[in-house]
Amino acid sequence: MSMPHRMVRRLERAKALDKVAGPVSAAAQRMVRPRLVRNFLSGTDLGHPLHPALTDVAIGAWSMSTLLDAAGGPDAEPAADMLVKAGIVAAVPTALSGLNDWSDTVGADRRVGLVHAVANSTALTLYAASLAARLRGDRRAGRAFGLAGFGVLAASAYLGGHLSFVRGVNVNHTAFQHGPQEWTPVLSESDLPDGEHRTVHADGVPVLLYRTDRQVFALGATCTHMGGPLGEGTIADGCVTCPWHGSTFRFSDGGIVRGPASTPEPRFETRVRDGRIEVRVPPAGAPARKGEGAHAGPAERMGRAARRRMARVS
Repeated sequence: MSMPHRMVRRLERAKALDKVAGPVSAAAQRMVRPRLVRNFLSGTDLGHPLHPALTDVAIGAWSMSTLLDAAGGPDAEPAADMLVKAGIVAAVPTALSGLNDWSDTVGADRRVGLVHAVANSTALTLYAASLAARLRGDRRAGRAFGLAGFGVLAASAYLGGHLSFVRGVNVNHTAFQHGPQEWTPVLSESDLPDGEHRTVHADGVPVLLYRTDRQVFALGATCTHMGGPLGEGTIADGCVTCPWHGSTFRFSDGGIVRGPASTPEPRFETRVRDGRIEVRVPPAGAPARKGEGAHAGPAERMGRAARRRMARVS
């Protein structure tokens, strides 16, 4: 095990960080609670988490400013200064989206994320000092602060990569769940009364069945955001709300009504044959089936009602 990896493992076990992480996380959760704020910072309407896209701007600007400081010469000084400014401006929305994502973490992920955030704040402070020195004409101090900021930024980027690629924070938790391509029986029709739901398995994939107005709807039962069990969530207005972080999905098409999820829930086609409910993954390019898809009548109307209710609450 490499030295950086050993250091991160120690951070994961550093329970003393919880004394700070807990209250800060609670405050962050209150800040991002309004639906519009939550959806925007989560990238819900983007279809992709917002934070990774924004980090590229700040990291790219500051990295290039460091390169120009080191090898660009006097003619590159205006460009280096502009890049430092661009990185500072980009860091603000980047930090807000990261705070939103971090507020949903617990345990080891929360501890590493806290140190990641502190490192990013330190880098921002150093680059702000670098900009101030540049503006007063002290190029040597400006380059020194910028180089120090880049070093802290690199360490922070390592922690961010660990959270994403080792810990799997904020990745799509249904990415590797494919489901059956052929019609597969999963439940007796008599075991799903109208207005009730059941969690079943099809080819090893958990599937949430919901019956309303004699129509059967099926979504993946694992929340795309953090893997929460949708079968334990609440169902209202044709939508299911994850019990962990409140992501809300429409049964009609798996679309997101409320974040923090940014990836829609996988939808399955359903039918009843010989008293058994069968499901399958919709064939590529297949239109939505009546009673299942985006034009499913009562369920779609309930989905619109859910959006109106969310708007009133938030």
